Amino acid sequence: MLSYVARRLVVVFLPTLLGISILVFGAMHLIPGDFVDVMLGIGPDVSAEQREVIARSHGLDKPVPVQYVVWLGNALTGDFGRSLRTNQPVADVIIERLPATLELAALATIASLVLAIPAGILSAVRRNGVVDAVARITALIGLSIPNFLLGTLLILFVSLRWPVLPTTGFVPLSEGIGANLKSLVLPTISLGALLAASIMRMTRSALLEELRKEYLTVARAKGLSGRAVVLGHALRNALVPVVTVVGIQTGYLLGGTVIVEQLFAIPGIGRLALDAVLQRDYPVVQGTTLFIAASFVLINLLTDLVYGFIDPRISRT
Repeated sequence: MLSYVARRLVVVFLPTLLGISILVFGAMHLIPGDFVDVMLGIGPDVSAEQREVIARSHGLDKPVPVQYVVWLGNALTGDFGRSLRTNQPVADVIIERLPATLELAALATIASLVLAIPAGILSAVRRNGVVDAVARITALIGLSIPNFLLGTLLILFVSLRWPVLPTTGFVPLSEGIGANLKSLVLPTISLGALLAASIMRMTRSALLEELRKEYLTVARAKGLSGRAVVLGHALRNALVPVVTVVGIQTGYLLGGTVIVEQLFAIPGIGRLALDAVLQRDYPVVQGTTLFIAASFVLINLLTDLVYGFIDPRISRT
């Protein structure tokens, strides 16, 4: 297993991060305006000398390829630079914002699993019934509504019709678990709806396929109850494609936090990345993007490892 993990890190992880860093670094410098424009403005009272001083003090006077090589060399030593706006180390800024994003993504994933897998099982077992129809329609709605639209609708509904939950802001865990969870209810629903819908549909589809196989007919012939056949035999084999969906979609959750955190004013990685793009804070954009990309790749690596525990027949060589 260790050799497999090491090979994946060398073959997939490092080249992916390198490619993403090049794309993001180049794309940021293609956006009209730069950090100097954001900081000083573009009015006639801003002299070329002022712009040159600011650019030189932040290393922005060098060609873009040279800036990237300098940044990459520092990053390889663990130094991701300092924020152009606050002068804080980028790593410290990310660590400061990380708890809110991790908690939001974890709650969205857990809530999706708790709701979607049982719904998918019931939908498959009671195929073409009322429960199946309700579950499939609900999943279709979850797949069809973008998270920013769902979040906006939730804010409007709670604000106008059911004012029992906060619509914006974030309460840290240090100020109380109840208040913390209450502040994350609406963001969790907005972020987790797509994941829950995807998991429910995949669970239903995979379980229906398993229920048609002959080994389950043999299990029933041996006198096993319907629950034992479904939960003890069919579900375990059906979980492999479900794990794939969970792994991929959980990685996308971190990217989805950009919109959800901005919408609900949550001080997380996503909102940090968006603010950094608007402010042309290149080191922060690069650092947050690499963090999200690394998380995505590591989640997919973990997904591959989970396959082997669910189904030992799957080779990890």
